[in-house]
Amino acid sequence: MYQSLLNKEKKLAVIGLGYVGLPIALEFAKKIKVIGFDINAKRVEMMRNKIDPSQELESSAFDNCDIEFTNELDVLRQANFFIVAVPTPVDEHNVPDLVPVQRASETIGKVVKKGDYVVYESTVYPGCTEEDCLPIIEKLSGLNNITDFKLGYSPERINPGDKEHTLAKIIKVVSGCDAESLEVIAKVYELVVTAGVHKASTIKVAEAAKIIENTQRDLNIALMNELSIIFDKMNINTYEVLEAAGTKWNFLKFQPGLVGGHCIGVDPYYLTYKSKELGYDSQVILAGRVINDGMANYVAKKVLQHIIQNSGNVKNAKVLVMGATFKENVSDIRNSKVADVVKELKSFSLNVDVTDPHAESDELKHEYGFELAANTATDYDAVIVTVPHNEYRKLDDAYFASITKEKAMVADLKGIYRSKINSRVYWSL
Repeated sequence: MYQSLLNKEKKLAVIGLGYVGLPIALEFAKKIKVIGFDINAKRVEMMRNKIDPSQELESSAFDNCDIEFTNELDVLRQANFFIVAVPTPVDEHNVPDLVPVQRASETIGKVVKKGDYVVYESTVYPGCTEEDCLPIIEKLSGLNNITDFKLGYSPERINPGDKEHTLAKIIKVVSGCDAESLEVIAKVYELVVTAGVHKASTIKVAEAAKIIENTQRDLNIALMNELSIIFDKMNINTYEVLEAAGTKWNFLKFQPGLVGGHCIGVDPYYLTYKSKELGYDSQVILAGRVINDGMANYVAKKVLQHIIQNSGNVKNAKVLVMGATFKENVSDIRNSKVADVVKELKSFSLNVDVTDPHAESDELKHEYGFELAANTATDYDAVIVTVPHNEYRKLDDAYFASITKEKAMVADLKGIYRSKINSRVYWSL
């Protein structure tokens, strides 16, 4: 398989060309023949024109790539090595939504052939690849794993907006259904990952490794958020505390903030779901989730209290929310907790404007029911800076004074204006 791919006698296909799938497909396409498959015809057409729908990659990233973008099964059938990179979200009840990965498995079941390889990159709970996805492929294809085709799992480690820790520079965890598949899958990924690969002993180990990466971050941020609530009651600035504590060599430098996105705010629920299914109710992990999911309400109430104390006229009060994406310097709004902040503010009958230099107003309207403000006012009772976009870091005290009332609050959730706001009430997590 490896040599045939290298000789361009066989093709590799990536199914799902989002923020994970497209970079992988393009990296491989610099070395071997690639088919980029996505069910969204509009997205396929954009990529044919060297446009990344996720707005993460420049058009130059498509240069010198041997790749064919398609949404047709007949084209996908030409591939022999399949990589699945579809999203794995949770529903409104925080229950894992396996529909995308199940549909991708159905697609593979229709095109996989004897001798082919199938590798999943989507984040799932341990056991999902073999217990939920594999049976679908085997049923539709009439083929059996190991004897007819090989199965593997290699968790994605793409970090949106991060230009330093790119695909090639991050060690790739790989796994296979047997010793032979592990070696082949490792060699294929080594084509594009210069940092090298780590061979996990089983597919379940690789799945578990991925799920705890983000669970660990979630819990650490939850601790910082809880500390920020406690320190606020003591009138202590959390970021000053973290700066002091950070002088110790083994202190972990996490910060408080809204925890959204499609990894940290989602992945822990996959683990706790599987845990509950096996008869164990998670305590620590879910406690962290409760704290982080409650931060939007905490921030909104803090702003409301300030307005009541300094204005009293809540229905006429105006709040500006700066930032709508799930993290800084990206356009991705999926699972953005900023939307929860806006929802909470509006539930208090406050008038809310939202701005963001990276987000698309139409996408926000479709996903969350609000749009970006066309213009910024000059009489806000509070401003909440939710994500530290580079464009926001350049702003100063004079700017906030120009858009707010004299007794307004500047709520700086990530502490980027600490010691810089003097003319208005300053507060941070």
